[in-house]
Amino acid sequence: MKKHVLEQILAIVPKERVLLDLAERYSYSFDASFGQYLPDVVIQPETAQEISQLVKLANQYLIPVYPRGAATSLSGGPLPVEGGMVLDMSRMNKKLIIDRENLLAIVSPGVITADVHKRAEEVGLFYPPDPSSSHVSTIGGNLLENSSGPKGLKYGTTKEYVIGLEVVTPTGEIIRTGGKTVKNVTGYDLTRLIVGSEGTLGIVTEAILRLIPKPLARKTLLATFHRLEDSGHAITKILSSGILPAAMELMDNACIRSVEQYSPCGLPVDAEALIIIEVDGHPMAVEEEIRICEQLCYEQGAAHVRVAQNESERTDIWKARKMVSPAITQMGPTKISEDATVPRSQIPEMMRRLAQIRDKYQLNLVVFGHAGDGNLHPNIITDKRNKEEMKRVEEAVGEIFEAAVSLGGTLSGEHGIGTMKAPYMEMELGEAGLMMMKKLKQAWDPNHIMNPGKIFPKPGQTRVVLTE
Repeated sequence: MKKHVLEQILAIVPKERVLLDLAERYSYSFDASFGQYLPDVVIQPETAQEISQLVKLANQYLIPVYPRGAATSLSGGPLPVEGGMVLDMSRMNKKLIIDRENLLAIVSPGVITADVHKRAEEVGLFYPPDPSSSHVSTIGGNLLENSSGPKGLKYGTTKEYVIGLEVVTPTGEIIRTGGKTVKNVTGYDLTRLIVGSEGTLGIVTEAILRLIPKPLARKTLLATFHRLEDSGHAITKILSSGILPAAMELMDNACIRSVEQYSPCGLPVDAEALIIIEVDGHPMAVEEEIRICEQLCYEQGAAHVRVAQNESERTDIWKARKMVSPAITQMGPTKISEDATVPRSQIPEMMRRLAQIRDKYQLNLVVFGHAGDGNLHPNIITDKRNKEEMKRVEEAVGEIFEAAVSLGGTLSGEHGIGTMKAPYMEMELGEAGLMMMKKLKQAWDPNHIMNPGKIFPKPGQTRVVLTE
């Protein structure tokens, strides 16, 4: 960072919130995905006004700007791929207001998502989006990646619950979009454009979230299957029966074994798959729906079905699902996480194709995810030091995306595009569709300083490159 630029940064933000030490900058060079890039400076803003001034300065000197929450991104969202300035948003965590009368939460971007859940539930309300990282991820990061989680099946994704934003634009203006009303059709829906834009169209400095009444009751079951395809058929059978569960989660045999080795939950390690189903709503409806789900699982070949009889047993069932990510990281030093999503009816076929890809490239590929909405999480456990295997991983990742798109699906259900999926954007959107997105980016960010290197592929790039 040139001296005269640094002096102007220090005139905006006190030096104790400007990190220049090499070790400090290295701690901001990675996230939960793949790759490492060193920023030139890390700044910890505390107000929208500070961010506005920093962004205007960045435009003046063409410095890349990378907003960063808790770095739980699985697609490379906050990675400073072109150096420049990382804005650590964790200090912007002072505001968390629950407006019970209007069913709203007004939050700063650095607030931890689980704190929103907790504060809403204290007054009988409910914020449905619940990514597995919610105990550490920030609400700002969740909004910009449009994260969701298991309850997206019934309640929809994050964008359904964001009705207003305060945003610093890529040219440094502070604007407000939407507001506190549930209905708002004034002009273009800029709120939804920004949610899921992965920090390429602005930096969220405040959000207004829609809350809903907390369900009166919930019931959870765990069903095990000797055949993976049977679990897929059980999922589609339940969804076509008129029941809409709050969540339907899938784990394959490799996940089951990993969890049992990492944190024993009493799971049958000989099962090829298990599904977790949760229903919620009125107590009488919940009892009837969980009974039907149990019956349908047995009809589709379930070896065993366990219905939680109390909150402790329910917590034990969900513990198994929550342990998947930390458990499978024990299988190898490098984890490539994808979230290709297909229509519900194509879940069994997608499972079959993932098995073919795993066998074809002889890789340690495990599958889990939000199977009820087709949002599968194929994870490849490998070692980035093994160049030959990483080449096979590159080929397998491409085929996973090709399979999802060919089945009418999408590259990403909730992780975002970032750096990992950018080369495959044209595969799904087509040349014209991708060009329209580029035109939007150009209009909002004429100097291309806001989170560059994300979403859009480099010229000529048609696949992810995991080896140098």
